[in-house]
Amino acid sequence: MDFTIKGLSAEPFRHLYGLSEEALQKHGAKRYMCDESPGFPDRIEMRDADIGETLLLVNHVSMDKNSPYKASHAIFVREGAEQAYEAKNQVPPVMYNRLLSLRGFDDAGMMVDAEIAQGADIQNAIVRLFENNQIAHIDAHNAAQGCFSGRITRG
Repeated sequence: MDFTIKGLSAEPFRHLYGLSEEALQKHGAKRYMCDESPGFPDRIEMRDADIGETLLLVNHVSMDKNSPYKASHAIFVREGAEQAYEAKNQVPPVMYNRLLSLRGFDDAGMMVDAEIAQGADIQNAIVRLFENNQIAHIDAHNAAQGCFSGRITRG
């Protein structure tokens, strides 16, 4: 079963790059300097930031369907990130190295099934979830902090 993992588009975040702390606060965002790696997972490039890079902590709506599972949470985006990650049948290290909650949703935004996985078990869990034809996509969340990690689609 083939699957694709894509990072978020930079477009919704570009207007925040380079803003003052005061301006960021008006947008409900906060700038952080990476002082430990791993530790600051960028959701555009799908990698842990390097020490010294700046990231923005922003609210992101990961599930925008009119469903009880509509969801938003804080995520990091690397300030200046432009190229969204995309890979087929590969789990990026930023996901591979964390305990994930994998939540399978149908087209209406209803959760059909879910699994917890880490490391090599992530790919197996993705394949198992997609064996259910009702599942249109899988949203991965970091199990500890609950923040959105990435969307996984078929193909």
